[in-house]
Amino acid sequence: MDNNGSASLQLRVPFYDVDMFQIVWHGNYLKYFDLARQELFLKSGLAIPRNLEKYYIFPVIRTSVKYLYPLKFNDEFICSAQAREAKVKLLIDFEVRLLGDGRLCATGRSEHAAVRMPEMEMEFRIPEDVEKALRANKDVK
Repeated sequence: MDNNGSASLQLRVPFYDVDMFQIVWHGNYLKYFDLARQELFLKSGLAIPRNLEKYYIFPVIRTSVKYLYPLKFNDEFICSAQAREAKVKLLIDFEVRLLGDGRLCATGRSEHAAVRMPEMEMEFRIPEDVEKALRANKDVK
């Protein structure tokens, strides 16, 4: 699969994501990050378990966000996800940029552990096939 370890999607700020000042509530950036992460997994062929008897999930174990410029109601923006590490855990970096002028609005990172299902056992290494799917990008360690 052609994958460079990153994915982006274009979104528009809906009314229900803003506060009374029509500025995006800070917690919604994590929702945007998750949508971009899902796009990255889809692009990498990791979105749907291939074998339901044994598969992995990747719960979030840590997140961070740096807010630089506020998104407002009806703003169009691009949210990008870039896999940075896929060894012991997954590290995914995010950017939110306004579509019009490319202004950087927020950056973030999420860390994910690998959990083997259905046993619900944490792995202490990212499964090799997942690592390979995400490591198509030379920036992924």
